[in-house]
Amino acid sequence: MIVAGIGCRKGATAQEIDAAIEAALAETGQTRAALTSLATSDGKGSEPGLVDAAAACGLELILIKPAALEAAGPRTQSFSPRVKEMFDVPSVAEAAALAAAGPDSTLFGPRTIVGSVTCAIAGTAPKT
Repeated sequence: MIVAGIGCRKGATAQEIDAAIEAALAETGQTRAALTSLATSDGKGSEPGLVDAAAACGLELILIKPAALEAAGPRTQSFSPRVKEMFDVPSVAEAAALAAAGPDSTLFGPRTIVGSVTCAIAGTAPKT
């Protein structure tokens, strides 16, 4: 399972979100074909750009509740004072990716920032 966690400002377009996903995948050496879903804070679930980006990628958009974001917070690699104040987590993108990918997941690198969108890639190793 490989999840792209997304954090963005209100009004971010699907194209901006897609650019951040591409940049994060390139930074972490992952491919778009490996992605299983997108994840974000449940407060962003009605953002047209996120909904459209998930649909364009053919991926489920997983909405993470605040408690699950907070539980994943200690496993993040980045810290944004603004995000911490607003959401009580160091990075929405990283926490969302980790929460959606499961308790045994890890980040493949810190979040990638492209304009007003952040993207983090997290996943679990396949079971052998």
